[in-house]
Amino acid sequence: MKEFKYTITDPQGIHARPAGLFVKAAAKYPCKVTIAKDGKEVDAKRILGVMSLGVKQGHEVTICTDGEQEEEACAELEQFMKDNL
Repeated sequence: MKEFKYTITDPQGIHARPAGLFVKAAAKYPCKVTIAKDGKEVDAKRILGVMSLGVKQGHEVTICTDGEQEEEACAELEQFMKDNL
């Protein structure tokens, strides 16, 4: 299992457009991918789950990957967060 923490810098937080792109990036991998905030963890491959976290600017999220290709998934999602959020 791999994980990383990221503090959101986008003024709008995780809103629909980047959430959709994040879900699409997570869905490319066969491993389990979750995103968590304040103890609530959801499937990162489901947009409604990601949106339900209500992540705003300054909030810290934890992304976990577990299973086949977890290393690659973790690296790509971390880069996605840095580039987009």
